[in-house]
This record gives sequence, C-alpha cells and structure tokens, in this order.
Amino acid sequence: MSSNNPYSEITQEILDLSELCRKGSAIDPALYEKLDVKRGLRDINGKGVLAGLTEISEIQSSMVDESGSTIPCEGKLFYHGINIKDLVSGFIREKRFGFEEAVYLLLFGQLPSERQLKDFSALLARYRTLPTSFVRDIIMKAPSRDMMNTLARSVLTLYSYDDRADDISIPNVLRQCLQLIALFPLLSVYGYQAYNHYHEGQSLYIHAPDPELSTAENILRILRPDSKYTALEARVLDVALVLHAEHGGGNNSTFTTHVVSSSATDTYSVIAAAIGSLKGPRHGGANIKVVKMFDDMKKTLPDWTDEDAVRGYLKALLNKQAFDHAGLIYGMGHAVYSLSDPRADIFRAFVKSLSEEKGLDKEYELYSLVERLAPEVIGEERRIYKGVSANVDFYSGFVYSMLDLPTELFTPIFAIARIAGWSAHRIEELCNAGKIIRPAYQSVAPRADYIPLHERQ
Repeated sequence: MSSNNPYSEITQEILDLSELCRKGSAIDPALYEKLDVKRGLRDINGKGVLAGLTEISEIQSSMVDESGSTIPCEGKLFYHGINIKDLVSGFIREKRFGFEEAVYLLLFGQLPSERQLKDFSALLARYRTLPTSFVRDIIMKAPSRDMMNTLARSVLTLYSYDDRADDISIPNVLRQCLQLIALFPLLSVYGYQAYNHYHEGQSLYIHAPDPELSTAENILRILRPDSKYTALEARVLDVALVLHAEHGGGNNSTFTTHVVSSSATDTYSVIAAAIGSLKGPRHGGANIKVVKMFDDMKKTLPDWTDEDAVRGYLKALLNKQAFDHAGLIYGMGHAVYSLSDPRADIFRAFVKSLSEEKGLDKEYELYSLVERLAPEVIGEERRIYKGVSANVDFYSGFVYSMLDLPTELFTPIFAIARIAGWSAHRIEELCNAGKIIRPAYQSVAPRADYIPLHERQ
C-alpha cells in the first residue's frame, strides 16, 4: 500500500506491527457477558447506564402502565421540561425564528421574555465577529477536506486569542460559550468556502453576517454566492437547528463534554473534543449515509412507486447485498426511541412543504414509502428487542440536500446546533463540580513474567 505522501503511507512494517496490535488487543467477547460489562454503557436491552443527572433535557421513550409494567410509548423530547413539539409550534405559530429562543432556554432554564430574547439575539449578533485576520491567517491556511477537522482546529486556535482562556469561572465560561455559539456558523461556512476554493477550484465567497438576521438566515446568507434564500428555506433550517440543539446528557458528544469538563480544562479543549465525537459516522455523520443510500436506491430502482421493488431493495440492504453492504437501513432505529422519534415527527411536515417548493414531490414520496416499509422489513429479517422507526437523520439529510447545502457541511450544521446543548451541559457540569469522571475497566490479561531482552524469541 503505497502513497505519494510519506506521511500517509502504510508500509509493510506498519502492517506487520498492526497484526501485533490486533493480537494484543483482542478480548474474548464472552467475557463481557460473564463479567456483566455494559458495552457502550448500555444494558442488553439498549438502555443507558445512569451516569449523571441533568435538568437540561429529557428523552421519554417508555411509560409505566396501570399494572406497573414499563411499556414503549411515542417518543418525547423536553428542553428544561418543555415539550419540543410545543416549543416549535409556538414560534412557528408566531411566525418567528426559534433557535435563539431554544439556546436561551437551554442555557438559562427558562423561556425568555420578548425583551430578553431581543437583547440575547443582539448579544449573539455582537459576538458574531471573528478576530482580525482570523479568516486569512487560520481558515484560509491549509484548508482541510473535512469541515469538522477545520472547525475543531479553529476552535482550538481561538484559545490563543482569549486572554482568559483558562478561566473556568461560570461568567467567563458563559462568555466563551456564547461567543462560540455565535461563531460556529462563520467557522463552518468559511471553512467550507476555503476548501471549495483551494481544493475544488471554485470561486471564493466570504460574506459578512447581517446582525439583523437570525442564525439560520445568516447561514444561508454567508453560504450562497448571491446571499439569497426563501422564507421557507430559512424557516426549515431554523427548525432543524432547534431539533438538533440538544438531546439528553448521554449522547456521545454531550457525554464527552461532561467527561472533559470534569477534568477542569478550558472551554476550547472541551468543545474541540465534542466536535471530534460528533464527527464520527455513528453519531453526527449518519444523515450523509441516508442521502447516499437513497441516491443508490434511486439509481437502482426504475420505478420509485413500486412497493415490491422498494421492499426488495430494503431486504437486500439488510442482507448486505446493496449499497455499502453494511447490513443497515440508515435513518431507521434509534438507541433510545422505539415507537417514534419526535424530531422526525416534527420534521416530516416541513420536509413535505419544502419538497413541494423545490419540485421534489417524487423524492418525498419515496422517503415516505421507505419510512412505512422499513420497520416491516426489519421486523421480518431481524430479531429486535424494541420497535423501529425513522429517526431525525432519516429526513435531515434530505432537508439539507433540498437547501442546497453541500454534504461537507451536513455534520457542521449539526455542530452549529448542538454547541447550544454542549454549552449548557458544560456549565451544568461546572456548577455541580464533583469528581473527575473515571469509570472502571477490568483487566482480563493474564499475569506474565519479565523476560530479559537477550532471552526473548
């Protein structure tokens, strides 16, 4: 395996050493069950191990019936006790944007008054300015093909511009978090523009944000060459940001935020670590897989309305005979929800409206058909311990595609939203500072004697 780049080359020596790694790292799978290890910090039924307490958000996927038995229920998501469906329907009914309100609620535990929301939005707008020459000296230099790496690098570099970078007092951490919340759209989109210019040879656009616009509007403004967008496009993107802003303390990137914050390190290191977690395809990159799966499905099936053909394709997916041969129907199922993901439920209506505006009715019908058939096919082909339904990733990738967002920005958009939840959890961890988080790992390696160098084989 040769490469033109010596830093990327995998030599035979490395291949040989990697075999030693595999042999030295292999653990008998039976030991996990024997020693009652909760792999992935989840029990055999997929329920997370209780690792902490939070007031920021709650996920409800089950309820206790009259007999005292726990049964699955339609999924619900609460931000500080407020149902996400009520939050979204509230600002949609009042014909305004909701992400800034959601950020306020997550950080401060209460809904803002009209005056408080106006002042808070203005504060975020003031913070939406990068240090002098940051775009030229940092973002434009050595642009990465991966926007999440660019985002993490930018966050870590901001440490150097902060005279109080290591101060973890609550006022200073709040100030840092608000600045990062405001700057994430710029860091993400400008990073993409640099990549698109230097790697893809496209024209370079660096538009300044408008302080009078919402976060969602500014994302579309600074991304598009002409800075134009429709009201529906901005509204749907705003809803997407609200739905992705927070999802309980146990999701991988938020738990990372708690773990790293518990070491008393600086905010920039914590958020960079969370970005690294979210980058993983098992976490923030799932919607890209959904889009690519549907692209393959549309190329494979001549008639998207043929239920038997769609069902056959889904079975082929599960049997590792289609798409990436991973045996998965992407966008279906969730670690917590069983009957439904409330975020997908909310998204569905907006997806339909946007598909009509974009003239993509047939694509929407295909998504709807797969959403209906996939649980049936999975039930036939797999032994499952709980229900399967579409998750938020099932529709979010389709939404981002209709918004003409490049796939390179799908996961950064997730980060632009989730920085709100990370910030709230970081502050909550510091406010309730206890011990550094340190779970136990039990060694299963046999004891061995030291052998002098000259006696080794």
